[in-house]
Amino acid sequence: MRIGVPKEIKNHEYRVGLIPTSVHELVHHGHEVVVQTGAGLGAGLSDADYIAAGATLLDTVDEIFASADMIVKVKEPQADERKKLRPGQILFTYLHLAPDAPQTKDLIDSGAVCIAYETVTAANGSLPLLTPMSEVAGRLAPQVGAHALEKAQGGRGVLLGGVPGVAAAEVVILGGGVSGTHAATIAVGMGAQVTVVDRSNDALKRLASQFGPAITTVYSTRAAIEELLRRADLVIGTVLIPGAAAPKLITRDMLKLMKPGAVIVDVAIDQGGCTETSHATTHADPTYVVDGIVHYCVANMPGAVARTSTFALNNATLPFTLALANKGWKQALIDDTHLRNGLNVCAGKLTCEPVAQVHGLTYTSAESVLGL
Repeated sequence: MRIGVPKEIKNHEYRVGLIPTSVHELVHHGHEVVVQTGAGLGAGLSDADYIAAGATLLDTVDEIFASADMIVKVKEPQADERKKLRPGQILFTYLHLAPDAPQTKDLIDSGAVCIAYETVTAANGSLPLLTPMSEVAGRLAPQVGAHALEKAQGGRGVLLGGVPGVAAAEVVILGGGVSGTHAATIAVGMGAQVTVVDRSNDALKRLASQFGPAITTVYSTRAAIEELLRRADLVIGTVLIPGAAAPKLITRDMLKLMKPGAVIVDVAIDQGGCTETSHATTHADPTYVVDGIVHYCVANMPGAVARTSTFALNNATLPFTLALANKGWKQALIDDTHLRNGLNVCAGKLTCEPVAQVHGLTYTSAESVLGL
């Protein structure tokens, strides 16, 4: 199979779909890999590194899409890229279709086989290809939130860890999953007062066992969230419903409860955000203010630490990329029900039920598409 790796074109996106060691593994298995010139530079990976791994360099994105049987990316294809997809071509990348009706329509119209990293599952119920980026985004969230709290950035002028004689900032984390746990780890390390909210008693018990008295755990109710918002200097939203739009836990009216200059970091923005006032921003212009509250809603947070993110992502995706290349997409999906859960769009049919529900479109099961 010929695998194509285009350069990412989303605003300030520096990650790349395959690293040289992944290319070497694919070539070892008899596949051909074509990489767009300069695709890895943002992650510190030179064209020479790819050539040494056995890749062929192509100068333009058009050449990559026209010649490849499978496209391996990081971020969802942008409008110009979606026009280059063709029927039967495999697209393996993050898609996040629930908040993105135009992309959903374009992918259906393309006739391509679109497999989303974020809905591939594991036997333990986790999302193995989303996890590494959730870890990165969670660890970044207190860092970017601390910066946004600085007065010059529009924030309250509060130091996350405080100083002797002055209280530390209060950080409220909505969601105790992968991102929330990693956000708590960094926020505690920075000296903040940390509260984690979740509606899963198992998650709350796990967090209490992991952090002990370093954090406070609270069962999620509307009243509990409203009370915590009154005290919060920084709110980090990390809630996730796999494949579906994130629930809106903070309404616009709730912003009135918060201190002027408080900050919301909406890690869930890829799935539409967990705040009613959230809309996607970029690393070039990451924040905006609504009713005195600073919102940080960058939709590709891990792109800021592109090298770490790219290597972490490839560690997770490579076995699935190899399976798709070695077996072809049909057999790979037939053999692995967890990879099959990643199929979102196939030959003009929408195969992810939560996305179909959000957009009011017809759902066709992956099993039906595969004749199972």
